[in-house]
Amino acid sequence: MKKLTIILFLCLSIAVKSQDFEYKVLFEGIGDNREYFYDGAYPQTILGTRGAFETGVKFDNHRLRVGLSQLLEFGSDIDAQKPKLTMYYQFQNERNEFLFGAFPRRDKIDFPLAMLTDTLLYFRPNIEGMFGELQWEWGHQNGFVDWIGRQTEVVSEIFTAGSSGEIFANNLFLQNYIVLTHHAVPSIKSPSDHIEDYFGFAVQAGIRTSEDAKFQGYFKAGVLGSSFRQRSVIDDFQNAFGLFVEAKGKYKNFGVKSILKSGGNHQFAYGDLFYRAKNYSRTDVIWYFINHEKVKATFNLSFHIIDWEELNQQQQLSVIYVFGK
Repeated sequence: MKKLTIILFLCLSIAVKSQDFEYKVLFEGIGDNREYFYDGAYPQTILGTRGAFETGVKFDNHRLRVGLSQLLEFGSDIDAQKPKLTMYYQFQNERNEFLFGAFPRRDKIDFPLAMLTDTLLYFRPNIEGMFGELQWEWGHQNGFVDWIGRQTEVVSEIFTAGSSGEIFANNLFLQNYIVLTHHAVPSIKSPSDHIEDYFGFAVQAGIRTSEDAKFQGYFKAGVLGSSFRQRSVIDDFQNAFGLFVEAKGKYKNFGVKSILKSGGNHQFAYGDLFYRAKNYSRTDVIWYFINHEKVKATFNLSFHIIDWEELNQQQQLSVIYVFGK
């Protein structure tokens, strides 16, 4: 028995030495003041900090990570927001990537705010499911599944699935986004509970500046579409289609980004509520006041115009500090 224990210990030591130990620590400062007057949106101020860490091992193209992510909203108790467990497997080579488990949403899921709003980064920072991406010399395509709830007597079954990608040639590109959310009901159903289905897509063609240009920017235009159904209440899907235009420019530490959505009242399960208006325009004036290798900080001054009449304002401050190996 002693010999077997010694052999197992030696094998374990060799296995650990053949793997690379890794860790990552993240600090995020959040400041988001929303001075909204539009009836469909929520005026609020979100202030807080997030701390997150991951640790694990890497061997060849495989990685295992575990960690925690905790949001502290200023003025609340430390346990007001529950810690989020991070635990996932990742395979990655030069062209392909696959993740399974609970992994950070940031830098993986990048959709228009019409489909997935930015508050998900605050309150649901992890995707709990899977993600995969294929890359080619002329583009890429990825897909994900985010499992939000398993059906019980009091909890609804909810999941979101999506895909996004791009093909490009020189400075021209064509982007696509698809998102689907299924919101079921608890097993003990009340008269007010109804199954809801959300589906949407966006297709945009555009042009961007060269990577070595002093002025960085892009322009893209296309179509935004959505479908919504509340079963036993609405027999058919409610469909909406509209023009979807976006432009962004950056010079040194300053930038401007504008979005225009015209036509159709879009409903997405986790989309920005402003897009439920028929016509919506947003312009951000951006100051990149820290641009370090490990620290990124921006300040946004945002102007939201609803149906060319109503003006809403927003100020966002973001500080991201990441270090590790």
